[in-house]
Amino acid sequence: MVNSYKENWQAYRDEELNKVTPILIELGFILNEEQIHIGGERYLSGGRKLVLLAHREFDNKKVIIKISSDELMSAEIKKEWQSRQILKKINFAYHIFFSPAEILFTVREDYTILITEFIEQESTFLARPLEDQFFISLKAFEAQEAVHATTYEHANTIEKSFGIWDSHAYLEDFKKYSENIKNNLGDKKDLNNLLDQSARFIEKNLGIIDLYSNFLTHWDFVPHNFRVTGHDMYLLDHSSIRFGNKYEGWARFLNFMTLYNQDLEKVLLEYIKNNRDPKEFLSLRLMRVFRLTELIWHYVKTLKHAEGNLEILNKKRIDLWTNALASILQNEQLDKSIVNDYKIARDSLRDDEEKQRQLNLH
Repeated sequence: MVNSYKENWQAYRDEELNKVTPILIELGFILNEEQIHIGGERYLSGGRKLVLLAHREFDNKKVIIKISSDELMSAEIKKEWQSRQILKKINFAYHIFFSPAEILFTVREDYTILITEFIEQESTFLARPLEDQFFISLKAFEAQEAVHATTYEHANTIEKSFGIWDSHAYLEDFKKYSENIKNNLGDKKDLNNLLDQSARFIEKNLGIIDLYSNFLTHWDFVPHNFRVTGHDMYLLDHSSIRFGNKYEGWARFLNFMTLYNQDLEKVLLEYIKNNRDPKEFLSLRLMRVFRLTELIWHYVKTLKHAEGNLEILNKKRIDLWTNALASILQNEQLDKSIVNDYKIARDSLRDDEEKQRQLNLH
């Protein structure tokens, strides 16, 4: 009998694999034996959709398959496909970004299917020298900043397809995240105080958020959502694009680097401080506070479904990002000892399947 959230996901995953395998074979695609994107902690992080590794039978070409029969996830896959088409029309980032070639988009037996080529890369982003990471990152963010929603030829297409976020949209979502955190973790007085400080910080600076809004931003711009080959960057996830504050993507990336590469975080922060208006650095801090609050809520809401060591780990993640939020409000970098202590705990609590999934992601 299925009696846990994890077992429900595993049962769903196995049943879906049995159903989609013959459909994909008929379309000419053979699934890999190892499927890293549907194991480990994946059961907590995202909807009834499978992301699969495969190859095309007639030429052995490696591909990525996104597939779902769920109404919500099917709509997400379709939106990503539509986003790819629209970004081509507006000459997204003047060809600095590339998209993996589309192999197939179709609906078969209630399954929405998007298949794109698998992009090989000679080195992962995090394995590259710090100087390379810095220039790749900067080039990527400047490319996004080059696409502004108020340009006449783009405005109507952009607003209909992606929506445009202003300060009030960010504030509304922040309040939802904050309220949900407090309702679920009522005994966390230190965190609640930080959330109240964050609210005052954002409300005081709504004009700064709007000053740097209406730009294209990828709100999940982290290394596992892009690949670099030669001098070209390939964007893998087109479902996370919207128009809003130009530092929202920066914020997600820098919060990620707080954990994975604080040296890169430091040099990018120094670049903003030394080369841009102080209001832009303030805008970045505002977006980091917003995204950290969102991240804390993400882990809080997993606690009711996480099991065993993963529940313990996600509580430690909440503590880590609470400390990060405090540091941003104080305009400081998070102490490296806090990050290192967390990593030791994380590595002891992750299971082997999740460690392998992370290795392939990063």
